Amino acid sequence: MVTITTAQARTTVSIADDGAEWNAYVDRHADASGYHAWAWRHVFEQAFGHEAVYLVARREPHVVGVLPVVLFRSTLFGKFAVSLPFVNYGGVLADDDQASEALLLEARSLLSRRGARHLELRHRLRHFPALPAKDHKVTLLLDLPSTEEACWQGLDRKVRNQVRKAEKSGLTAEIGGRSLLPEFYAVFARNMRDLGTPVYSPRFFDAICAHVESRVRVVLLRLGSEAGITHTHRQVMEMPWASSLKERRDLCPNNLLYWTVIREAIRTGHAVLDFGRSTADEGPYLFKLQWGAHPEQLWWEYCLNGTDALPDHSTKNPRMQTAIALWKRLPLPVASFIGPHVVRSIP
Repeated sequence: MVTITTAQARTTVSIADDGAEWNAYVDRHADASGYHAWAWRHVFEQAFGHEAVYLVARREPHVVGVLPVVLFRSTLFGKFAVSLPFVNYGGVLADDDQASEALLLEARSLLSRRGARHLELRHRLRHFPALPAKDHKVTLLLDLPSTEEACWQGLDRKVRNQVRKAEKSGLTAEIGGRSLLPEFYAVFARNMRDLGTPVYSPRFFDAICAHVESRVRVVLLRLGSEAGITHTHRQVMEMPWASSLKERRDLCPNNLLYWTVIREAIRTGHAVLDFGRSTADEGPYLFKLQWGAHPEQLWWEYCLNGTDALPDHSTKNPRMQTAIALWKRLPLPVASFIGPHVVRSIP
């Protein structure tokens, strides 16, 4: 346990064991993401088998900060930690700099005790300017008007034409819950193989629905060519997972999928659609930009232990290029079987 004492206050950090107390703090913190909720630790533990260590800072009797940490023991990359893996957002939530520093100090101690090389903090804002950081990712946010008609009229003409083309092609959308996961996964697994990316286990999405089902919806296009999952938090609807089959892309299923999600977000009273993270100027980024979304810089800050080198788990790592090329040639059943064992080490 770490303790920091100043003339004004004494801040202690320990491992959290009270989900209700944790959620009460997260619920009232303006910068919290939906992934900070206690339920997500069960997703990481059950779907991937990783150990989750959730740190809480207190100035008795009040909680003044939290930091969720997921620990990895990977044959590919060694021991490391992420806040939070497999999702877009995580990191420190705190009332002030003293609480933030106390949480970071305890995180450093945790890395040392576990022999982990680094902790990756996925922040939307710079929290620790002294830490090394990556700014290679942005999220794209679309401010939503109050009516579907106002949104439609505000879209680029090309986007509207592509939505109409998808509708005229016979594509129809369905929005539902857990029962649609098998159809979503069939599209998702095949698309990941085609991209040369190991696929998550179905257990990941099952665990999400089991623990945060009230916040997620599955969206399908009924010709089986496009599928996505949305996750909501406060006034924001996010699309963290979406996939399409390349042989159907001439029908513009991506456009109809996102228009369906936009309509649903407006219908349910959300103010913002979060398109999820992208790399600036690449294809997915440009696709999202054409909807009128504006980019917001993301900051991945690193607490390093015994190394000066930032980790590189990305597909741009030259070590990954050969593996990606080989993966694309795997039969789908083989890729779907092996993928979950590999991807659990790639946050």
